Amino acid sequence: MSLNWQEDHDYLELVKDLIYTDDVQSLKEYTQHHYSNRLEHSIQVSYKSYRLAKKWGGNVRATARAGLLHDLFFYDWRQTKMGEGSHAYVHPRIALENAKKLTDISPLEEDIIVKHMFGATIAPPKYKESYIVTLVDKYCACEEVIKPLFKKVKVKAVEYSKVVHF
Repeated sequence: MSLNWQEDHDYLELVKDLIYTDDVQSLKEYTQHHYSNRLEHSIQVSYKSYRLAKKWGGNVRATARAGLLHDLFFYDWRQTKMGEGSHAYVHPRIALENAKKLTDISPLEEDIIVKHMFGATIAPPKYKESYIVTLVDKYCACEEVIKPLFKKVKVKAVEYSKVVHF
């Protein structure tokens, strides 16, 4: 099994009608977790969730597709404030409405998209696929912040070690 989504033909077959749409591709214009864009984040969540669903006997199609669409909103959440509630509550509902404009959404996919912020919101997921995407989303968010920060710290440490001779 490929570790690269671009080389995984089974995965691409599941998302090919979505991944190259203008709406999904436009996500690259939005910063997600400081060091990544929303498209990169969405693809990573989708692909990693797909692989876990495949391993654990879940619905791989729904997991891959809903994982890709879980953050399908077109604004910078750091700058745009919603009057209806917190970003954690509002953006999954906006993503669902945008996803419904692109494709038919099953009840499973709807639960995955709307509940992916569980932990920051109180409504628990109904399905194992929803838990998979929820947990992978958190994992990817951490990875997207921690890896670049660790690289910065390493560079600073090397620079410091050149100044201070041990």
